[in-house]
Amino acid sequence: MNNNEFKNRLEKLVYPGTSRTLGELKLIGETTIQNDRAQIELHTLSDDSYLKLTHLINDTFAEEFRQIDIRKKQTANKNIHYGHSAHPNNRAPYAKNIIAVTSGKGGVGKTTVAVNLAIALAQEGYKVGILDADVYGPNVPRLTQTDTERISWNQENKIVPSENYGLKIMSVGLTTPKSDTPLVWRSSVAVSALIQLLEDVAWGSLDFMVIDMPPGTGDIQLTMAQELPITTSVIVTTPQMVSTDDVSRAIMMFKDINVPIAGVVENMSFFIAPDTGIQYNIFGNGGGEKIAIKYGLSLLGKIPLEMKIREDSDLGRPTVAQGDPVHRDYYKSIMHNVLAHISRKSV
Repeated sequence: MNNNEFKNRLEKLVYPGTSRTLGELKLIGETTIQNDRAQIELHTLSDDSYLKLTHLINDTFAEEFRQIDIRKKQTANKNIHYGHSAHPNNRAPYAKNIIAVTSGKGGVGKTTVAVNLAIALAQEGYKVGILDADVYGPNVPRLTQTDTERISWNQENKIVPSENYGLKIMSVGLTTPKSDTPLVWRSSVAVSALIQLLEDVAWGSLDFMVIDMPPGTGDIQLTMAQELPITTSVIVTTPQMVSTDDVSRAIMMFKDINVPIAGVVENMSFFIAPDTGIQYNIFGNGGGEKIAIKYGLSLLGKIPLEMKIREDSDLGRPTVAQGDPVHRDYYKSIMHNVLAHISRKSV
């Protein structure tokens, strides 16, 4: 068996737990054969993936080689000189504008707002990418119907982003062997992974990079403010008091670290009974507006609690792309309000 035959056989192996080959996923780098010894370079990010592939390759070729040496592809050393929120680095020079979408707590619909905002911008003709920075709960792949995809590399050894709905999409959720693989990472590892997804992905030239932040006020929010010149941010809340309490902290964090805020989105704002047309304020009334007034921010929009929005999101059919006109307009209005804020800010 010569080296070309060996590499072809490697590339035809099926990645464990999937129906895709190592060649399709572009996980095989350089290979060499010397007598009864084989050397293989793997293009993989995670230790879990490396171990799975090592076992697969050793089991497949154990009878054909006396020794099989498998290594990860070495990447260039990253710049570890972090910026300061007052004078941030720019690890995304390819993006003209960066919009961070965040919330004080989880479960308020932050990712749904981020995905629909990004698609609404793409529908206006802008070149848009979305980065899922919610490392421990990466839901962007499901909402964009890319959750069955896994990352691959191009000829320049850049990670190829997924694409759908006019967006370039990248998420840590696309790097794991399976969608339910937990990322048991310390914050320093999570931050390093996100910097790699900013710098080592073939984003191309973008008019807007939308970042779906994790909820709360932690390392990732601080690092993104230090490593990116964020153009503006969107704060998502529900009217409920426990949500507005937490979103107050998120607002104050962004104010403290000099991140501009376009305004507040009140999600799950109200429910209209389909049989009677009566409006119910299930999570309270006016919480988002009160927060906006308290901190001198704009109320960018209110989104109702609608079963259809939830169903379509679960199926990877974002409302602004495939919903009915009334529901689409909720997100389009928010997008136009964000653009107006950016326009005023640049004057």
